[in-house]
Amino acid sequence: MIIIGADYHPGFQQIAFVDTDTGEFQERQLQHREEAEKFYRELAAQGQKVRVGMEASGHARWFERLLAELNFELWIGDAAEIQTKRVRKAKTDREDARLLLRLLLEDRFPRIWVPSWENRDLRQLLWHRHRMVQARTRIMNQLQAVALNEGLRAKKKLWRECGRQQLESFPLAPWANRRRQDLLALLDRLNPTIAELNQAVNQEVERCPAAQRLMTHPGVGPLTALAFILIIGEAERFGCGKQIASYVGLVPLEKSSGNRRRLGHITKQGNSMLRFLLVEAAQVTARSIPEWRSRYFHLRMRRGRKIAKVAMARRLAVRLYWMMRKQWDYEQLKKFGSHAGQPGTGDGVYKTPRN
Repeated sequence: MIIIGADYHPGFQQIAFVDTDTGEFQERQLQHREEAEKFYRELAAQGQKVRVGMEASGHARWFERLLAELNFELWIGDAAEIQTKRVRKAKTDREDARLLLRLLLEDRFPRIWVPSWENRDLRQLLWHRHRMVQARTRIMNQLQAVALNEGLRAKKKLWRECGRQQLESFPLAPWANRRRQDLLALLDRLNPTIAELNQAVNQEVERCPAAQRLMTHPGVGPLTALAFILIIGEAERFGCGKQIASYVGLVPLEKSSGNRRRLGHITKQGNSMLRFLLVEAAQVTARSIPEWRSRYFHLRMRRGRKIAKVAMARRLAVRLYWMMRKQWDYEQLKKFGSHAGQPGTGDGVYKTPRN
């Protein structure tokens, strides 16, 4: 087998590789995309069995497809953990490639879970819809500013037929009028696109029983349920709810030493779209469940509105994780799930009433 440590960059990759049969060691720099593709195809033509290790990075879809086509093993490693295994202070592309190769040979490579191609493609659907909604929100905010400058404060009524007529009836200067027309045209184009993407999300949820179970939880809609299933992937790779909260970046950053303990803002690691959806869904849940609502207002008075939102989003993420792992719906979660911390119980759990 040929084992390759590849320090991947958008324009090139520095590789260090060894033939386990002969012990021959070589180093090369391969330019993307022609030179690198030629190198790996030549290895495949020779009938070589190849394993490639690289750090998790973006802009490598074509490289992953190439190795999958050639039936080569691709191991993707945790970049942060690989960084901790670096001993030398000198950091160059050659040293990085040698480090990856050494970790592969010593069986210390911190391999991470990689989603399937179908999973990645469905994530593109969610990201595309998310970005389109963000673009629409920016356009709507600009149109609201135009209306406010003309003395019209209509809020959501601005997007009804009568509000639209009022907005279009204002006499504006030539370039201000041009801006209003262009923004309205963009808004008219985005609305059908977003509606089509919402329909596609609903169709994918209909084919996903796990997402349908998550939707039984109050406040969780098709978008949040499908995003949670796709981004978490295999629930068994997490040992507890704390790991889920850390994975989506909803835990505070800690810098403690000795007797000094310091907790900062949340880490914001992981998928930003899922974190946004969890915060939005948690607010709906807080309006739907009395216990959540009282908990939210209690945190809001003590710590402020933003921290309260994040705390409820973390709680929702942990609940969805257990529903996903145990294959429970909301009713089963209430019946079999943990009741620790619920109000009205002295020790945090439900007790059987005494006669």
